[in-house]
Amino acid sequence: MKGFRGKILVVDLSSETIKTELVNEEIARAFLGGAGYAVRYLYDLVDEGTDPLGPENPLFFMTGPLTGTLAPSAGRWVVCAKSPLSQIWGESNCGGFFGAELKFAGFDGILVKGTSEHPVYVWITNDEQDIMDASDLWGNGIYETHSRLKQAVSDKLARVACIGPAGENLVKYASIGSEERAAGRTGMGAVMGSKNLKAVVVRGKLRDIDLAHPDQYNQLAKTIKNEIMDIFTAQMMGELGTSGGVDMYNYRGQLPVKYWTRGEFDGAYDISGSTMKETILVRPRHCFACPIGCGRVVNVKEGRYKTPGEVEGPEYETVAGFGSQLLNNNLEAIAKANYLCNDYGIDTISSSVIISFVYYLVEKGIVSAGDLDGINPRFGDFDPALEFISRIAQRKGIGNLLAEGAQAVGSHFGVSRDEIATVDGMEVTYHDLRSTYGMAIAYATGPRGPGHNSCDMYMTSTGQPFPELDIPVPDHYDESCVMTDACARLQDYRAFYSTVIFCMFCNPAPSSIGDLISLATGWDIGIPEIKIIGERVFTMKRLFNIKMGLSGDWDTIPEILTAPVSDGGSAGRSPDWKKMLRQYYEFRKWDPKTGIPSKEKLEELGIHV
Repeated sequence: MKGFRGKILVVDLSSETIKTELVNEEIARAFLGGAGYAVRYLYDLVDEGTDPLGPENPLFFMTGPLTGTLAPSAGRWVVCAKSPLSQIWGESNCGGFFGAELKFAGFDGILVKGTSEHPVYVWITNDEQDIMDASDLWGNGIYETHSRLKQAVSDKLARVACIGPAGENLVKYASIGSEERAAGRTGMGAVMGSKNLKAVVVRGKLRDIDLAHPDQYNQLAKTIKNEIMDIFTAQMMGELGTSGGVDMYNYRGQLPVKYWTRGEFDGAYDISGSTMKETILVRPRHCFACPIGCGRVVNVKEGRYKTPGEVEGPEYETVAGFGSQLLNNNLEAIAKANYLCNDYGIDTISSSVIISFVYYLVEKGIVSAGDLDGINPRFGDFDPALEFISRIAQRKGIGNLLAEGAQAVGSHFGVSRDEIATVDGMEVTYHDLRSTYGMAIAYATGPRGPGHNSCDMYMTSTGQPFPELDIPVPDHYDESCVMTDACARLQDYRAFYSTVIFCMFCNPAPSSIGDLISLATGWDIGIPEIKIIGERVFTMKRLFNIKMGLSGDWDTIPEILTAPVSDGGSAGRSPDWKKMLRQYYEFRKWDPKTGIPSKEKLEELGIHV
């Protein structure tokens, strides 16, 4: 199989055995790699009764057919399983170098089964694959674990994916850290922790991926790289990072403020990418084969929020979650929170939603300091947030409840479902749907719960169309079929991205990506194939969720996200998301009451389950 290595490493921690199985070419042809391959494979292995933190829940690390090649921004990898946070499809995407190194070691993916009786890590090279004792690493943070494992294998270029204390303590939204990047969402770190799997360490030596047409492929990859860097958004991301858009988001009312109760933040510039560049930025960071370099390396050299040297800087979502949502305009404080979350192994999105929810409950008088181990959080006072982060990671005191997620917190304190910023049991991301109505569809129907990566309509509505895929630039406040049809098509395209695996910030013409895959694999991948593969993968994720118990009743937006605010660029606005959802179901040929894809649609997509 060109573009693929053709092998999956199967690690059974219960029996302490490792074997290799061949990539299923039928699945690869229909779903490509990445999350597409993983969802079709895992669909047959789990069901509604599967305990996400039990040995019966497999964990699948997977790369794509372009990973490890010169294709720009295609060095990513995914990790997938049933989510302990939402109980449905769990998928987390990560950059860095781990995915490419896995391909260089001769494997397309790693399937982890069972549970070890004691802490272990998996060591993978081209010539050997071993399960190693990790008892002395248990309890260490992600930074220390990286350092010690590279010393243990005597290779500073070995690549590591590991968990911190949060994963070990089964925090439901624990992340996996890898080379300063993070597979953050849906609690995949907790699944690792439940298996007593501290880390996976990879070092490969076969750096040439076997491509169908290597010379043409490499020339096209170089051409696309140059085209990407002529795009303004790519230039902005490289110059200012993902938080380069903070000022624009604040102006439009897209930046959530004070737990979604306000539409504008006076301190937005203080936490923007421009301010980061002027103050704490050391340099940008690039993932494998990425020309953009949106990652930030920062250093807070002194003061109460001092970091231990150069560390990964906060992304936009972290800046919004620990900045505007808490009415905090101290960028150094946000950098410290980001460092702690990265070291403990905690998703910065879920944790900041939960913490801002607690601030909100205290202000409303529903919760007091007596309920919070004596901590008295007030909007504008950031230090309680740092204490909550520590307690969450250790499951200490109130942290034990916060580690279960916002839904559990709301249930414990008897809060209305409409005040809890979750959909499908997972905390929402930070693109206010009152500013871009298409984000209501993104949040209500996202395959892993509410997220901006499965449907980045906030970018498309700002001027990023895909005419080859019939995706226009809808008006931000459009509620018609123009918007909902575009959302469905964009979801399909981003599902296709999750199979390749391409970075969301890299947006050449879709036909160019199809040409890359064709030259890599020898398969004919044009616009029609991109459309059907994307819809097939998106629909397969929906079927996975239905098998886990999801119904149309889950596709619900809480009122905290839709109640009109009185200030900012989206003041007084709110989408009729129920009408939009009906239009969306009709376009997708899903049952209008249950949200289940019709037999006609499954037949059209060639899905047989």
